[in-house]
This record gives sequence, C-alpha cells and structure tokens, in this order.
Amino acid sequence: MNKKQTSRPVARKASEILRDNRYSDKSRSVAGSALSQTKKKGK
Repeated sequence: MNKKQTSRPVARKASEILRDNRYSDKSRSVAGSALSQTKKKGK
C-alpha cells in the first residue's frame, strides 16, 4: 500500500491541467494519477 499523498498545491495544479484542453493526453494522465493519490476530504 502506497502511503504517499499528493499535496494540496500539486492537486490544485493537476485539477487545472485536467480542465484545460491545451495539455497533452500524457500530461492529463499524469495529472489524473496525482489527483487519485490525494487525501480524501472528510465532511
């Protein structure tokens, strides 16, 4: 089990990349991977 998590600033940038169509599919794939490793926000 991987215990490393993406930081909030990196997750924020990854989210921007996923929403911006100017980035390549490879970049969007990496951004999606980073977001999948973020800590889940509790409610």
